[in-house]
Amino acid sequence: MHFGTYLGVALAIAAFGAAPAGAKVIDQSEIGFTVAHTAQVAATPADVWKMLRTPDKWWSKEHSWSGDAANFWLDSQAGGCFCEKLPGAEGQGGSGLGSVQHARIIFARPNQMLRLSGAFGPLQGEALNGTLTIQIKATPTGSAVRFDYVVGGYMRFKVGEIAPAVDGVIGEQLAGLAKALGGALPPSREEKAASEAEEKKTEPEGKAPPAGEGPGLDDVAADLAKDDEVVAPR
Repeated sequence: MHFGTYLGVALAIAAFGAAPAGAKVIDQSEIGFTVAHTAQVAATPADVWKMLRTPDKWWSKEHSWSGDAANFWLDSQAGGCFCEKLPGAEGQGGSGLGSVQHARIIFARPNQMLRLSGAFGPLQGEALNGTLTIQIKATPTGSAVRFDYVVGGYMRFKVGEIAPAVDGVIGEQLAGLAKALGGALPPSREEKAASEAEEKKTEPEGKAPPAGEGPGLDDVAADLAKDDEVVAPR
């Protein structure tokens, strides 16, 4: 099943009020939406970065145009492509190999952040801009990884229906990345508290973790935001 078919099914489910459990649509309006997912893994930032560069090992084949994750590749330099090969079908008079650009790289800081610009799947056929920011932060147990996908522009979908479906797709990709790195670690007490705070829209600033414990994902996310700054060359 290719990306378009799968997301069409997800959209139909969402339209009947059965959005994925634990959805992280953190903002939406008539012109767009934002989804975010986080995970902690027992892998170093360098290992996470290395895995990010090989999407054929973790991006779901269910969200491809070819039906085979082996056709994905990613050039992790600015201007590079997150692309997919489309092998020609025999007996259809095809002219050979085709391809799809899912996104292009617009920011790459090894072991810290990868940012891609692209409208995934059926969103590609709309007048939309999509930005996927993947951030990595070292933790005492390995790394925290966060996916933020921001979509805006004109589309023929209803935002309230498509946003939960896209949220499910993005969440599945982070889950695949975590699995390829050995599996996501269980949420800590700080992570649970941060999730509850986000849901209530009452995230306090500058909150310190309990004494004797390492930073939670809320602190990690705050640090990631601070790190998302480009220093102009001299």
